[in-house]
Amino acid sequence: MAEKHYASKRLAEKSNRILVYAILILVSVIWVLPFVYLIFQSFINIPSSKSFFPEAGNWTGQNYANLFNKDTPFFSWWINTFIIAFFTAALQTVLVLMTSYALSRLRFSGRQALMKLILILGMFPGFLGMLVIYYILKLLGLNTSVFSLILVYVASSAMSYYIAKGFFDTIPKSLDEAVLIDGGSKNTVFWQIILPLSKPIIIYTILVSFTGPWGDFMFGSYIRVAGGLQASQYTVAVGLQLLANEGHGLHDYGTFCAGAVLVSIPITALFFWLQRYYVEGIAGGAVKG
Repeated sequence: MAEKHYASKRLAEKSNRILVYAILILVSVIWVLPFVYLIFQSFINIPSSKSFFPEAGNWTGQNYANLFNKDTPFFSWWINTFIIAFFTAALQTVLVLMTSYALSRLRFSGRQALMKLILILGMFPGFLGMLVIYYILKLLGLNTSVFSLILVYVASSAMSYYIAKGFFDTIPKSLDEAVLIDGGSKNTVFWQIILPLSKPIIIYTILVSFTGPWGDFMFGSYIRVAGGLQASQYTVAVGLQLLANEGHGLHDYGTFCAGAVLVSIPITALFFWLQRYYVEGIAGGAVKG
């Protein structure tokens, strides 16, 4: 009787495992299919073709060459976006980590209320303040430069403190106390003790801070229209959108797909390279502090 019960239990576990794997495979296919479609479209010779697979004789690399001709300043878009994402990631990482350390280690009046207020404000999407943000940039004389996006992205970056704070909460406070007893300061604790132990959360913060501006379209498009930017001043997302939109004269669907493939390669490579630290950063910061 016990053997039949054990065999039935084993069969049920195996069936559940097969079902879980089947669902995961199906979800993976659904996720990967758009990327496969994008890659195939980037090699189709007919700009307006929407067929999934390139037909015989229609394979070409011309779409990639079109990205770098004089009519499509893709390289300028890429450089603009990289500069914005790089400086945003650097500044956001410093601000987020310093804010997270302060909220994790320091105790001051209104600390809990401040954290709750930041979390509540974070529930509202950023585009709700786009009009106000633009007029502030206009008052500062920054509305005609795409690099003003750095200021926009960095301005509220400290509000993303929660994951890093959770990670810092896992580091024993006895390390801080030992440094302070030896005559060190809070700065010494942060820069020389906490940060060297926080590689996963630092890399996680850098990746999140970099990928946000890299793929952002809404703020970049708003600055383009309201600030009257030239084509060479666009970000990658804005420029590629014009290639995909038939109403802007740059329409070339194959070239758009080629550009999307090239834009995705750096981010994909970065995630594969730093995936272990990214997961460790999320796991370490998911504890309740």
